[in-house]
Amino acid sequence: MDKIRVALVEDHQLVRDGIRSLLTNLPNIEVVAESDCAKTMLSQIEVAKPDILLVDISLPEMSGIEMAKVVTTKYPGTKVIILSMHTEQEYIFNSLRNGAKGYLHKSISREELVEAIEQVYGGSEYFSKEVSGIILKSYLRQIKNPERVEEYEDKKLTPREMEILRMVAQGYSNQLIADKLFISVRTVESHKNHIMQKLELTTTVDLVKYAIKNGIIDL
Repeated sequence: MDKIRVALVEDHQLVRDGIRSLLTNLPNIEVVAESDCAKTMLSQIEVAKPDILLVDISLPEMSGIEMAKVVTTKYPGTKVIILSMHTEQEYIFNSLRNGAKGYLHKSISREELVEAIEQVYGGSEYFSKEVSGIILKSYLRQIKNPERVEEYEDKKLTPREMEILRMVAQGYSNQLIADKLFISVRTVESHKNHIMQKLELTTTVDLVKYAIKNGIIDL
């Protein structure tokens, strides 16, 4: 039986060594490449041809989320699993939008890591328990407030604008939004201006009031 070929991108040597150690000597998994940054790994993928790419989000030069998009587009035979300490909704949904097939919290056991690799390799998606709970909570919030979601969508905000509106209403600064979404502060400001134009609002306070009124954020 052919082994599942796994590549690993993690900028902390100790963590990377630990993950590799967990996967070493397994009968059905082989670590074929590893790196401390996304750009180096991108140069290795074509040769290593991994089935699964395990990648952290916080990496130098290019984030794991950006890498997921590149790999999914350029190397469709390689499926991406995010392995991160971040469990904020924005990180999870951005990863999925950019092609990730799995999202795992770094606190998972060796058994769950292996299960995730096998499931994604087999064509399924896999989320660790904590991540699944966040996704379910978001889904249930929409189910409970469908009329508010419809009102919100009627304004024709893009998914990114909806995401930024939520973060602005939660009190995030422009810089923090930029850091979390891996975009520039200028881009955040541009999105905010477009949002206010579409919603016919004039201040950040108005945005917060709108988000509360329409159930976009919870008090």
